[in-house]
Amino acid sequence: MKLFDDIPVERPATPLLDTLDTPAALRAMNAGQLAQVADELRAYLLYSVGVSGGHFGAGLGVVELTVALHQALETPFDRLVWDVGHQAYPHKILTGRREAMTGIRQYGGLAAFPRRAESEYDTFGVGHSSTSLSAALGMALAARTRGEQRRVCAVIGDGALTAGMAFEALAHAGHVDANLLVVLNDNEMSISENVGGMASYLARILTSKPYTSMREGGKRVLSHLPGALELARRTEEHMKGMISPATLFEELGFNYIGPIDGHDLPLLVQTLRNMRDLEGPQFLHVKTCKGKGFLPAEADPIGYHAITKLEKNGETPPPLKPKSPPASRQQKYCRVFGNWLCDMAAVDERLVGITPAMREGSDLVRFSKEYPERYFDVAIAEQHAVTLAAGLACEAMKPVLAIYSTFLQRGYDQLIHDVAVQELDVTFAIDRAGLVGEDGPTHHGSLDLSYLRCIPGMVVLAPADEAECRAMLSAAYYHPGPAAVRYPRGTGPGVATPDHLEPIEIGRAEWRRRGSGEATRVALLAFGSLNGPAAEVAERLDASHLNMRSIKPLDRDAVLAAADEHDLLVTLEENVVAGGAGSAVNELLMAEGVQVEVLNLGLPDAFVEHGKPAELLAECGLDADGLEASIRARLP
Repeated sequence: MKLFDDIPVERPATPLLDTLDTPAALRAMNAGQLAQVADELRAYLLYSVGVSGGHFGAGLGVVELTVALHQALETPFDRLVWDVGHQAYPHKILTGRREAMTGIRQYGGLAAFPRRAESEYDTFGVGHSSTSLSAALGMALAARTRGEQRRVCAVIGDGALTAGMAFEALAHAGHVDANLLVVLNDNEMSISENVGGMASYLARILTSKPYTSMREGGKRVLSHLPGALELARRTEEHMKGMISPATLFEELGFNYIGPIDGHDLPLLVQTLRNMRDLEGPQFLHVKTCKGKGFLPAEADPIGYHAITKLEKNGETPPPLKPKSPPASRQQKYCRVFGNWLCDMAAVDERLVGITPAMREGSDLVRFSKEYPERYFDVAIAEQHAVTLAAGLACEAMKPVLAIYSTFLQRGYDQLIHDVAVQELDVTFAIDRAGLVGEDGPTHHGSLDLSYLRCIPGMVVLAPADEAECRAMLSAAYYHPGPAAVRYPRGTGPGVATPDHLEPIEIGRAEWRRRGSGEATRVALLAFGSLNGPAAEVAERLDASHLNMRSIKPLDRDAVLAAADEHDLLVTLEENVVAGGAGSAVNELLMAEGVQVEVLNLGLPDAFVEHGKPAELLAECGLDADGLEASIRARLP
């Protein structure tokens, strides 16, 4: 295997890889050629991600596995389902998208994750983790129902295996005895110690045709002897258990093989070829190294989970680690939250912080170190995270759940049934609200105002700047019931955050500008992040500007005053219009019997594609120019 210290700044020579427009050619290659393909694939992956930026370490870790999977399976006839998608970059390169990789995650370019519309090799669209096993099982059952001899393989990372959904699918697969191959990409981040050469030897034996033939033949012979078949089964199980962590998966109904070295390409090819022909649920445990082949990433797999694109001078960018606050007043909203959480914990010992595997992303690193006994990372288990918070609240603790908007969707029933119905005191710090950028529609937080606003008793707040964010977090925390503060990804406009923990008044809006003179006709009612462009548009149109702050409850008096003083109310939100904050204004006006023209501007009734947030906002007409054009078009 070729090792790299630096990311290539020039396109590397990849003569064999360049001949692979589809993976079918891999199936005619010998071991030496496959090894060359793997080396060239790793070099090209390094180069392309250096150009585009994007997910990095996971793909490097599955180069050999990806080559082996496409060599052993008859893709796309055989279905290959990737979990999450961070690890699917090599798959994209091998399946006809090599030259498009330098534009991945960019506006109009390849999606960050597998996507059905992009390629017939992308059998299932992903973005959230732990969905692969359920989807693959559905495909396997469909093949069995139609009498098709296709095979289905799901590749799941060990982090994704922490989610309950994955184990629900495993249990069901064993129950229905489906022809499903599960490959666990255990990248040394959690699950077990490598057993080494003995496990590799065992994998060769347990998947070999002589062994499987003897195993099945022996079962037929022993079936005529009372108790012998059960004795043989238990003996085999205990022999496996002595040298491999097989028991759990065997009890779920899988034939467990491994763990084997996920960078031993000949072993992978041989094992996968053999397992493809085995009947029933099969489980292959593969040990890999995240960032394999790029030495800085091997040394720091978390920091090199993803990288930004190379600077023009060709220098490798530093890994994405939490940084100290910038010298300017601008702070990331997640940093505002992280600092607030530590400050509030210092004055209230009841506070506990919860995250579903988003410690770095939600900026809980400092809190986890200063208050380890009050910090709970529940892994990729959003449903559990919400109900855990509910249980803590039942015992007079003050749980704060830090979660991304798009991931809270996975805990929605728990939010309603376990928190809201019981009116429990849980604070939701909802990060990545609105358009997050290059990760695309699976990660945009475009629905939360709609799905939160309809829950009885829920308080929903959205800050216009960093100072409001801190004050709103305090307000939500002091509120004796479920309350959410939703804030965007990235930095705020640069408003200094105070040191105190004084809350904002829930349900009280703020007039930021009053139109001058009697000719004022338009009032902009802005929610959260769109207060920035609203201020600019208000100046251009000499309009009034109302920072609404609270989506639920609304400031009734402010809305009615705006309706009384203006001819046109324009609601602005970085959320879908359907059921969002603008809909709340409409409902209030209708309930009050007030007749005034209203223009609701927000995200469209569609899933917005990937690209830089500024590009996407412009596409949706939510930048200053787009907002002005929409308002002028509505005016006579």
